[in-house]
Amino acid sequence: MKRLPRIEQYGLIGDMQTSAHVCDDGSIDWLCLPRFDSPAVFASLLGTQKHGTWRIAPAAHTDRSGSGVVAERRYRGDSLVLESVWRTPAGSVRVLDFMPPRDGAPQVIRIVEGLAGEVAMVSAMRPRPGYGSVSPWIHEVGGRLVAEAGADALWLDTCVQQVEKDGVVVSAFAVAAGQSVAFVLSWCPSHAAAPDIPDPEAALAETLTFWQGWTRECTYDGPYREPVVRSSIALKAMTYGPSGGIVAAPTTSLPEEIGGNRNWDYRFTWLRDASTTLAALLGTGYRQEAQAWRRWLLRAVAGDPENLQIMYGITGERDLRERELPWLPGYEGSTPVRVGNGAADQLQLDVYGEVIETLYLAHQSGVAHCADTAVLHQRLVEHLAQRWREPDEGIWEIRGARRHFVHSKVMAWVAVDRTLRLAQAGALDIDVAPLAELRATIHHEVCAKGFDPVRNTFTQSYGSQELDAATLLIPRVGFLPPDDPRVVGTVDAVRRELSTADGLVRRYPTIGERPGVDGLTGDEGTFILCSFWLVDALALTGRLDEAHALFERLLALRNDVGLLAEEYDPVQQRQLGNFPQAFSHMGLIQSARLLHQLSTPCASRHSAAGRPVPPARIQPSLQPSSSAVPIDQQAADSPYAYASS
Repeated sequence: MKRLPRIEQYGLIGDMQTSAHVCDDGSIDWLCLPRFDSPAVFASLLGTQKHGTWRIAPAAHTDRSGSGVVAERRYRGDSLVLESVWRTPAGSVRVLDFMPPRDGAPQVIRIVEGLAGEVAMVSAMRPRPGYGSVSPWIHEVGGRLVAEAGADALWLDTCVQQVEKDGVVVSAFAVAAGQSVAFVLSWCPSHAAAPDIPDPEAALAETLTFWQGWTRECTYDGPYREPVVRSSIALKAMTYGPSGGIVAAPTTSLPEEIGGNRNWDYRFTWLRDASTTLAALLGTGYRQEAQAWRRWLLRAVAGDPENLQIMYGITGERDLRERELPWLPGYEGSTPVRVGNGAADQLQLDVYGEVIETLYLAHQSGVAHCADTAVLHQRLVEHLAQRWREPDEGIWEIRGARRHFVHSKVMAWVAVDRTLRLAQAGALDIDVAPLAELRATIHHEVCAKGFDPVRNTFTQSYGSQELDAATLLIPRVGFLPPDDPRVVGTVDAVRRELSTADGLVRRYPTIGERPGVDGLTGDEGTFILCSFWLVDALALTGRLDEAHALFERLLALRNDVGLLAEEYDPVQQRQLGNFPQAFSHMGLIQSARLLHQLSTPCASRHSAAGRPVPPARIQPSLQPSSSAVPIDQQAADSPYAYASS
């Protein structure tokens, strides 16, 4: 019986323009060329092997019977070079999979190295451009093998014999100890000249040098350095180098529920996801990425912040129309498979807060002032001041009726608060009095309309009974201090109503066969980022031991090479959703930093931006503050900033 790989069985390789998913059975089942958002040439991740795949494995394990998986797998040092070791009765081999940072044609390089004995190997490549819909013309040109279809040409170079049969390019060979055989797959436009024949060993050395040099810039030196560095590499791998845009994930339509219809295309740049990702990278010392993203933001938004989209293409494209691919049966039968994303046209007021928070952090981290960005910043705030009272689709991109989401209003407050701080610091030329008044107005409305005093919790939207894990961010962004009883009550309510027995957190309630608040039927797994938010909320409200325990449980959800999807199913104990997910890895980095800072002696407890972070133990008060300063004003002056504590 065919073994269907789980999402967590995949490793990621990439060149910061696109990426490939390598299964632990030696198969590349997802590869879009030449960009993240290009049609896949291997799409069996969302279908079957006939939709495109490339497998290199010992000849004794040429099918997916369940026994043909690698003995061990890891990344080589702090890099994105994936090592897979096979052990057979005849000997053992190592396969190195990587994509060199691109200076020309995109390449996937696979080097098979003999470690012991002699092992018979098979490479079987079935290219299927157009998301698995097109059978290419496979032929020889000048002694080289090429698969051509429409605008795409895939060149496969190797030193061993290649035979094509029924659309599959097969090479049977053997490697003994000390020997190696390399395969290089290169893409170029079909009308262009053939790409150069590469030197695989030189490309390997250059790739390792790049990643090792980049990771040395990481400034985090806490107890969770390994997962922080690995998550930083994953985030860097999801950055489109030429433009600075960051994809939310490099896949489409991996389901949030097996067999369900919550399957979305994440290969675009969400303002929210990219902003928070950059905040995480800034917090670990990476400024160049922030500068590149800022340039991307200026180009994407252009002079039209009044028509701000919540996401764009990786080079700023605005037309992301959603469509379905009916020929793909979906991951484990989860349909439809979608490309494009209709949420691009939604109103999500929180993105103003995330974008402006990141611009604020960039300033605090020493990124040079940009006059054009300052103009855009001011126009964004002016536009937000006109629209913040409107209902919206919110952070979770509901496909039902718009609501007044509490998180959206809180992040509108963040946008105004950070703008006011920059103006007071002389970094923005803007009148502070109206900003201060607007900040107070938003704060008062949220506390009056978004809080349920009977249950002592903030709710998902004004007047609703539903809870939302996004309200866990209230102390993190400084909207209220961590010891405010409303904050403590919200954290306790989320744990009580949205958490599983092992502490993992759902985004909000779903109701199965009937459409829920999001306008969709079906359910989903726990949301990994929300669980990291709970780590932060527990730590900030003084429950540091519980925060550490939950953080350790979340680290254990990573797959064998340190990657996290969007969601996790605690019943079936498997990852769900697009993979890897920038949100999840950003959350890991932020929680690791916060836990480290809260565990550091008071004398050195300051953020990278120079602001103090909360004490290691905060005893939440049971009564409102007795200070003469109103508690809403205290919140306005809070030093705790999301993604910067």
